[in-house]
Amino acid sequence: MRHASIPSKLFVENRARLAKLLPPKTLAVINANDILPTNADGSLRMQPNTDLFYLTGIEQEESILLLAPDAFTEKLREVLFLREPSEHLKVWEGHKLTKEQAQKISGLTQIKWLTEFRGVFHQLMCELEGIALNRNEHNRAAAEVETRDDRFVLDCQARYPLHRYHRLAPLLNQLRVVKSAAELELIKQACAITRAGFLRVLRKVRPGYNEAEVEAEFAHEFIRRRGAFAYTPIIAGGANSCCLHYQQNDQPCRKGEVLLLDVAASYANYNADLTRTIPVSGRFTRRQRQVYDAVLRVVRAQTKAAVPGKLHRDWQKEAEALMTEELLTLGVLKPRDVKKQDPDKPACRKYFNHGLGHSLGLDVHDVWPATQPFAPGWVLTVEPGLYLPDEGFGIRLENDILITADGTVDLMADIPIEADEIEDLMNR
Repeated sequence: MRHASIPSKLFVENRARLAKLLPPKTLAVINANDILPTNADGSLRMQPNTDLFYLTGIEQEESILLLAPDAFTEKLREVLFLREPSEHLKVWEGHKLTKEQAQKISGLTQIKWLTEFRGVFHQLMCELEGIALNRNEHNRAAAEVETRDDRFVLDCQARYPLHRYHRLAPLLNQLRVVKSAAELELIKQACAITRAGFLRVLRKVRPGYNEAEVEAEFAHEFIRRRGAFAYTPIIAGGANSCCLHYQQNDQPCRKGEVLLLDVAASYANYNADLTRTIPVSGRFTRRQRQVYDAVLRVVRAQTKAAVPGKLHRDWQKEAEALMTEELLTLGVLKPRDVKKQDPDKPACRKYFNHGLGHSLGLDVHDVWPATQPFAPGWVLTVEPGLYLPDEGFGIRLENDILITADGTVDLMADIPIEADEIEDLMNR
């Protein structure tokens, strides 16, 4: 693993919390992700299953975790199954975890090879009455590709049709949305790496610099600090800054344009999420500055407004009301536009056409119970934007915040966001 080791206490505590939520006499199963194919005999680098990592710290393919808090045999209440290392695997794929290494990472005492899985699983299924199986139940998930979990669900239902089946994802979502102190430290580390990358880019960007070169500067800083890109970077100059998920990243940065940077680091599978919009020439134009300051005012207001007990949809509506006022001041909207707007489709959505923020953690758009109000321990992004294609530019700003009982904590408070500070750093 690229990152420094994480104390196994984090994973031990996470498993204990999940065990308390499982129905009586139920077995929970969590699978690693598949390694996805590309073309010919190629494959993508495996993306660790975030639920499995949350419970074990294990990032190795084909791993399986069984949790059976009510199992008669104590040694079978928590069992991790791994691929058995061999000389063949060592030569072709590299190092595989030993049982001792897996114990140190996860805090689990029972580590078995995958060849033993079917026998242990059948023994537990014969003893227990229910099984909790996992699937990706994120409300924006694209479920077009069958996963290892999907195949396992179908296999279990065919082999054991008389058991009670339970959904594991809602339990894990409930747990994962509240970040522990150890998790917050990992997110802060991702934020620190992101800051280093952004400061590096501020020193480099100038007219003629290519978006691809900007991406390379971030990569240099992230990788040397043992991080990685949290998501495919968005580096969008000029009119491209109005494209929400622009990923071409190959155009020259031109004098007088803005450069939208939606780029952040991941560390130990925990993610940051940052957006800044900077002037390619080192100074915003008067109009760019007006729009920039309008978006920043919404960031500031809605950071304070993210308090325990508030629903995400109400937080979003507040942001849209603020943005409507800003658009009126900017002259983009006219009073008649607001007067005749559909309450369910406010006029501001033509220029602010995405959500205000999302949960953040092991996934960039982290799992969360969207119908529940904000609570202490939640980490959110705050990312309003205004996109003016007729004027050839868009402005988006994004910070990561922690909700506490005493107010919000800006996890990116040390990353420049004020326009004056950004201009000063670019012109030193």
